[in-house]
Amino acid sequence: MSPRREVAVVATALRQQDAIRGESEVEFMVPLLREAKDAVGLEQHEIGFTCSGSSDFLAGQAFSFVMTIDGCGPVPPISESHVEMDGAFALYEAWVKLQIGEIDTALVYSYGKSSPGSLRDVLATQLDPYYVAPLWPDAFAIEALAARLQLETGVVSERRLAEIAARSRDHAATSEHAVRRERRSVDEILAESPAVDPLRPSDLPAAADGGAVVVLAAGDTARRLCERPVWIRGIDHRIDAHTLGVRDLCAAPSAALAAEEAGVGADRLDIAELHAPFTTSEHLLVTAFGIDEDRTVVNPSGGALAGHTMMAAGLMRIVEASRRIAAGEADRAVAHATSGPCLQQNLVCVLEGE
Repeated sequence: MSPRREVAVVATALRQQDAIRGESEVEFMVPLLREAKDAVGLEQHEIGFTCSGSSDFLAGQAFSFVMTIDGCGPVPPISESHVEMDGAFALYEAWVKLQIGEIDTALVYSYGKSSPGSLRDVLATQLDPYYVAPLWPDAFAIEALAARLQLETGVVSERRLAEIAARSRDHAATSEHAVRRERRSVDEILAESPAVDPLRPSDLPAAADGGAVVVLAAGDTARRLCERPVWIRGIDHRIDAHTLGVRDLCAAPSAALAAEEAGVGADRLDIAELHAPFTTSEHLLVTAFGIDEDRTVVNPSGGALAGHTMMAAGLMRIVEASRRIAAGEADRAVAHATSGPCLQQNLVCVLEGE
């Protein structure tokens, strides 16, 4: 969707590490919320709308997100909403609210803490409850099936996947928030024994805990709050069928449609922050978006391969892209978020500097 009202990212905060021990979600999110609001000199009562993304199922507690709202400072009463999705989808809800014109500022945040359990097994519960979930295939096994199909039909090669993994490690080596930072060459990755055949360990995401915060503002309010607002020039999200058997696992049609609607191809891209938990995911997204890798830096942060925080990895892509634009390192970027198995749901956000 093309915006009718200018909306920009004016402040961000981010934390990600392999495991956050000794702190609850509320305890590690409160400093991040404070950091983002302090960056633009706003108190909670000055923010028109607050929207969060997290998973009660992952936390193992019903309405766990209410405790994090307490960390925002909900008294006096605030306008608030929550999505059981990645925080990028919460950002979309806040963006829509800003488009209506009733508010000028919004606070968006999301978080996840998967280290206490086995995320790859937990994700099996989101599959078709009649035909697939009872078989209990974990998330890695599902992606491995798709990877085998892509390899055997010539959609991708093992070397191409190794090149993606090596690039992620290379970028992550200098990334403050990456979890997997050790550099490895393409040949070293190809020499790895498969973890979930045909996927090697470097093809799989590095699980992480953490959270991200974004402050949005409209028009002149954004220009007043920060020196270089990062404008959302287009945003859209689409979804493929839930049933794996009726989908083309060698393509990402909903991602391609969302990219088209958001205007990804309208101008040159300096960077692309893609929520690609697997090397196979990144290849399909680069293809779907029509990205020229000679002109566009893909996942300069290392991406979700280098650190995958469930429920926040997509919002983190928006944060990472926004920070580079705000710092003047890039002018135009695409940020992407996904949810569900094999790129089932896709959100695309086009960002530009002033």
